[in-house]
Amino acid sequence: MSHLVSAVQLQQLQIDAEHGVGAPVRLLDVRWRLDRPQGRPEYVRAHLPGAVYVDLEHELSRRGQPQDGQHPLPALEDLQHAARSWGIDDGDIVVAYDDNSSVPAARLWWLLSGNGIDARVLDGGIRAWAGEGLSIEQGDVLPAFGRVTLVPDNQAALTIDDVEDFARRGVLLDVRTPEQYSGARTVGAPVGGHIPGAVNLPALATLDGAGHFRSPVAMRRIFAAVGVHAQSDVAVYCGSGVAAMHMALALAHAGIRARVYPGSWSQWSNTRGRSVAEGILPAGRVSTI
Repeated sequence: MSHLVSAVQLQQLQIDAEHGVGAPVRLLDVRWRLDRPQGRPEYVRAHLPGAVYVDLEHELSRRGQPQDGQHPLPALEDLQHAARSWGIDDGDIVVAYDDNSSVPAARLWWLLSGNGIDARVLDGGIRAWAGEGLSIEQGDVLPAFGRVTLVPDNQAALTIDDVEDFARRGVLLDVRTPEQYSGARTVGAPVGGHIPGAVNLPALATLDGAGHFRSPVAMRRIFAAVGVHAQSDVAVYCGSGVAAMHMALALAHAGIRARVYPGSWSQWSNTRGRSVAEGILPAGRVSTI
């Protein structure tokens, strides 16, 4: 199953749907950045024709305490209500995109594909679409309410207790920057460092200079360098619980299934009694929060 689509492939999916030889295509605009979480103004100014805006902070996350992490997963019933409000019906193909290296779009992909939806990400985002000379529209899109029913797969998400000893039996990837991983720099966390045993592989290492995902072959070479292979038991985490899904998408593109620790460093670093490793090595200098 394809997890990514190019702008040209997306256009063909839409043409097939219009001619009744393919499933309906629903476009979701997930404009979001950690330092500017509200992406609706950008969406209103320019988006793919028919695309519906998705609010990552309120529809792809839920409110929680610091010990829950910065972006706790939404309850299934809330996610289903949101998906229906986006106009999704059973059998639809959902294509998500953004203007931020596919990071927020990957969170939507992860949430929907893990709950029985054929979800994909537009490789290169809105820039790739515009770069092909395809049309852009302005304003807001309010679709008719859909009737999709989500079918959950709870195997993809790890709890904080699940991840405690994961590195002893599998490969735990920390996808933050090397500075955040080592503890030299902290972003929105009370302490720096990483989960003991975790291996560092920044999420954006999976993209080329144009913001597109590298080929599956190139991706497998990158993953092999950190000990991840086709049959590896692998899990990923990041800072706030968003970029980890981007790495899960990159792994899926390479044919490797990964689980995600959604609480990520924002939860781990706010939980007393957890161990923290500092330095550039997985074992690092270990202390306790």
